[in-house]
Amino acid sequence: MRYCDLKDKEVINICDGRSLGYINDLEIDCSTGCIISIIVPAPCKFWCFFKAGDDYIIPWCKIQKLGQDVILVELRHGGAKVSKV
Repeated sequence: MRYCDLKDKEVINICDGRSLGYINDLEIDCSTGCIISIIVPAPCKFWCFFKAGDDYIIPWCKIQKLGQDVILVELRHGGAKVSKV
């Protein structure tokens, strides 16, 4: 699957039904070429000038289903969040 196919899919947490947004970036293992995790930007607070928090870094193993329009993930505690530099 190509990045351009993934970035247009909405990421939804199946534990609470909440939409996390759309994929912004991927973390890839350079030696194998496999995707390690997907990165979804944090929601914006004020007209998308200020971010509400850190980005979601979702390990590939947490993806439950890749649908035609959505990606279903299972994040029990809101997912891992890491600030982007």
